[in-house]
Amino acid sequence: MNVTVWNENRHEQKNPEVRSIYPDGIHGTIAGFLEEMGHRVQTATLDEPEHGLTDDVLRSTEVLIWWGHLAHEEVDSVIVEKVKNRVLDGMGLIVLHSGHFSKIFKSLMGTGCDLKWREADEKERLWVVEPSHPIVDGIGEYIELEKEEMYGEHFDIPAPDELVFMSWFEGGEVFRSGCTYKRGSGKVFYFRPGHETYPTYHNKDIQKVIGNAVRWAAPADREKPVYGNAQPLEKITVK
Repeated sequence: MNVTVWNENRHEQKNPEVRSIYPDGIHGTIAGFLEEMGHRVQTATLDEPEHGLTDDVLRSTEVLIWWGHLAHEEVDSVIVEKVKNRVLDGMGLIVLHSGHFSKIFKSLMGTGCDLKWREADEKERLWVVEPSHPIVDGIGEYIELEKEEMYGEHFDIPAPDELVFMSWFEGGEVFRSGCTYKRGSGKVFYFRPGHETYPTYHNKDIQKVIGNAVRWAAPADREKPVYGNAQPLEKITVK
């Protein structure tokens, strides 16, 4: 699979704690374990020309992974529209953690995508609520993270096509943490965990979920649907 991992890469530059957890950037860590799974992976970051998402990069990308937080508004809306069109054409999109507030996710959802949040070093338990789904292949009944940022309901998103994970937090909140959507010919997966000051992306179960999601989100091998005015397939007899 040809995968592009996009990360705004700002926390790693500003916060020594984040840099110590992800010395190659969050994008580098994700790219590393996906390469170990056999994927062809490239990375792209906010401060590269065209945010690293040139026409050639997008054309060759089968699944795009998106992590953003501090700089959603700095992402060029022209690039966002190109990404959206590629998703509608069939490219898979995996949106991680605070990417829920990214321009691309809000555009595809058509809602505000807001939520409650709290940073208090809380335990998170991600319960598998769709055990037959390919995204949870090899995962037990739940994934437990010792410390994570809390996200809580209400999460202002459309009802998911499939709800794969539901999180419970030590402070009592719950959250729809694994949501799938179809948009045009493309598949979208939102996966909640991944706050930058915790080593979440080093967790083997989290890595397995992201790897499974890449395979699930792969474009279908079929011709693009034809739209617009159409000639009849059979002869139309006018009476």
